[in-house]
Amino acid sequence: MRVKNEHLRSVFLCLRHWRNRVFFNLNMGAKMNKSESIAGLAAALAQAQGVMKGALKDSANPFFKSRYADLASVVEAIRTAFSANGLSYIQTVEPSDKDEVRVETTLLHASGEWISCGILSLPVSKIDAQGYGSALTYARRYSLSAAVGVAPEDDDGNLASAAKPKPTMDCTDHISAFHAAATLDDLQTAFKTAYKAAQTLQDSMAMATLTNSKNKRKAELAVA
Repeated sequence: MRVKNEHLRSVFLCLRHWRNRVFFNLNMGAKMNKSESIAGLAAALAQAQGVMKGALKDSANPFFKSRYADLASVVEAIRTAFSANGLSYIQTVEPSDKDEVRVETTLLHASGEWISCGILSLPVSKIDAQGYGSALTYARRYSLSAAVGVAPEDDDGNLASAAKPKPTMDCTDHISAFHAAATLDDLQTAFKTAYKAAQTLQDSMAMATLTNSKNKRKAELAVA
């Protein structure tokens, strides 16, 4: 088990190291590899992208204690929109003389139109079946995400922010207490109580409102 965990860790480390160095081997001066026309495909893809949502981060990386959207999440994010608009895709593996995997994602349309999204090359961290399999899955995920324009979505974060809105403080009674303060000492006592309550809620807007009201009442008492 320890050997397996060490191998998986090496895979994650290598893939993270190369994540920002992944490249498409496209010649910018070369002709785009596509069918003669992609008008129907482009229109369908635009419709699909208008309703597609982000891929949910439903997989855990135990080594970096983070969550990520795996290949299945990316596929699920596009499945319904693609099917409704006559779109599909294929991913082929290109041969290579290097210790790398090369994946090409091609988008297809029911009209027969198609477009290649280029070849994604990714180094293999360990030269065995598991190393190639890990790199291939990683390459397929990034290639498909880039081809269809799907970004990962933090489901946990969205649920948390939707379920637990940040509480805010009602300053009305505290400000009334400021106005009722007959001396600076009374004002300071009322202000400390109110400000502590705002700090507990981490309500910066309330803290600013209370401070401004206290200063205004302080100025009134100073000239009284």
